[in-house]
Amino acid sequence: MTRHMIIVSMLIVVCLGWAFLAGCESEAQTGALLGSAIGAGVGALAGGDTEATLIGAAVGGGAGYMLGGEGDKKKAAADRDQIRDEMNIVTVWVTNSNGSKIPVKLRKSGPNYVGPRGETYNSLPTQDQLRPIYGF
Repeated sequence: MTRHMIIVSMLIVVCLGWAFLAGCESEAQTGALLGSAIGAGVGALAGGDTEATLIGAAVGGGAGYMLGGEGDKKKAAADRDQIRDEMNIVTVWVTNSNGSKIPVKLRKSGPNYVGPRGETYNSLPTQDQLRPIYGF
């Protein structure tokens, strides 16, 4: 191997080591790091000089950051949807005849509440209304 190839190989190994040891806080950061390492390797193999290596690292880092950023956006949207869903859930605890309690999760839908079995209530149901269906 030429000296140049050894340096490029070491650079790639060090970058990949940083990715696994240090960890990244977001997919964008991980993508930038891995993209830079791969881009540097491709640039070195294609151009064979330092300039090509640096250009490859820059292009790969930018592309990796953009791809990872899209993953971050999708994850953030999924988290927001989950929080929105959780905000529309109300739990009513129904006390059974033996003293045990059972949670009944109702989903708020406009002015109504929808029970786990699909039944609709015009207002928040009481324990007494839910006991015949979910309790004993």
